[in-house]
Amino acid sequence: MRLDRMKRALLAGTLAALVLAAPGALGAGPRPAAGGPPPAVVPPGQVRKDDVAGRRPARPNAKGRISPNPAGGRPARCPADMVSVAGRFCIDRYEAYTVEILPGGKQGPHSPFEPVEGKRVKAMNGRGRVPQAYISRNEAEQACRNAGKRLCSGEEWVGACKGRRPTLYPYGDDWEPGRCNDQGQSSFNRLHGVDGGEPPQSAYTWENLNDPRLNQMDGTCAPSGRHARCRNGFKIYDMVGNLHEWTAAPAGTFRGGYYLDVQKNGSGCEYKTTHHHAKYHDYSTGFRCCK
Repeated sequence: MRLDRMKRALLAGTLAALVLAAPGALGAGPRPAAGGPPPAVVPPGQVRKDDVAGRRPARPNAKGRISPNPAGGRPARCPADMVSVAGRFCIDRYEAYTVEILPGGKQGPHSPFEPVEGKRVKAMNGRGRVPQAYISRNEAEQACRNAGKRLCSGEEWVGACKGRRPTLYPYGDDWEPGRCNDQGQSSFNRLHGVDGGEPPQSAYTWENLNDPRLNQMDGTCAPSGRHARCRNGFKIYDMVGNLHEWTAAPAGTFRGGYYLDVQKNGSGCEYKTTHHHAKYHDYSTGFRCCK
């Protein structure tokens, strides 16, 4: 009797071991839910179609925050002159200036106070450099491409502007006049107004709006980083004020305001102008690149 019990115990143990070693046993892989389809097999390096987090574009959430790069994703590796935004994309630390690409591939300086029409230019950025104004959305896009970069989408630009802990301005939710370059002087009124006052409507010509003298006067466009406290948690500078910044919207959109206005078309990081086409430029239009 005792021997029979021992045999039955031994047989039960052997059967259990066979079950556990079989394909689909506990620990050998996922099991389908009762009555449901088997789980999808995903090749290495691919993302399941229902894995929304793995394919989410770099867009701010409802609070304006860009979510960190999802687990397993490759974080953005940024050049030295750019900043990683939550590991999802790179953005220039400062507003862009341009250099001219000369025949043979050499580079030469280009004045930030002159339009770039008819020239092949490349976007650069750096502290202390006067950023390029007088540039259109299409010209800015090409300048970014010539640098191996691109214009930022609207969602990327806003998310980067609002910082790690999203706020209406790069530095907080309340406007602090003068913290960014947003309390400038109207050089256009000084040059083209009546006794320094409002200019007549006839003064707003293409030539006058692109007058090279406009941003060379005191109280106008400042060198990048001069307003050292105009930065956010990502340590990106001058996203509000100084120059309007073109984004990638094909019809033409610039954001952030400039040295005379950061509230007329929205406040701070939510400032948005869509009134001008993609070939428009004047003394207030600048840009920065993403990657």
